[in-house]
Amino acid sequence: MRKTMRVASVGSIVLAAWLAGAQATAQEALPVEGGSLENGASKAAVCTACHGPNGNSVNPEWPNLAAQSAVYTFSQLKLIKENVRQNPVMAPIVQPLTDADFKDLAVYFAAQTPQGLEADPAYWKDGERLYRAGDPERDIPACMACHGPVGQGNLAAGYPALRAQHSVYTVKQLNDYASGKRYPGADAEHPVSANAQTMTTIAKRLTPEDIRNVASYLQGLR
Repeated sequence: MRKTMRVASVGSIVLAAWLAGAQATAQEALPVEGGSLENGASKAAVCTACHGPNGNSVNPEWPNLAAQSAVYTFSQLKLIKENVRQNPVMAPIVQPLTDADFKDLAVYFAAQTPQGLEADPAYWKDGERLYRAGDPERDIPACMACHGPVGQGNLAAGYPALRAQHSVYTVKQLNDYASGKRYPGADAEHPVSANAQTMTTIAKRLTPEDIRNVASYLQGLR
């Protein structure tokens, strides 16, 4: 049986204090205006079949939603409903839902705690190097420049949290960005964000090994 290990979080006391302050500030300003944590908790019951209790999925093909940015979750639900991001499993589920439902769900999942995943020791060191430093020679920026030192994302900019995400799921998403399958329904009437366009460009520069390595690192990141 292959051994795994959890990737240690950044140990800097100063950085930890800064992150705690930033998180508190983000929570003071509700990420999605009008979203209700209480309403989201009841509406999320149907989501547990795939995404697990409190947004921690046990199936590596389905993403963890725990601690995901409410802004990001809301935007992705909208894109799936509009068929910009095509997902045959999610599409029929979100079609009857309103923006108010999306806000409640997004706020609820943002308040949950990710847990339970580890990184493969064979790959995560190389993944950490790419995540933190990028590769200037290939014009690949450090992932943490947008997604944060410990993968908590950037609330204001709408960059998603990546920490504790299933590596299988991350690999698929990066490959879908590179191939253009992530948002196949995008057009002039239903454009995707500049963030998504940036990710498409970066993903095309990654090798299969890069994708595997950084996905493993993210799975163990806390």
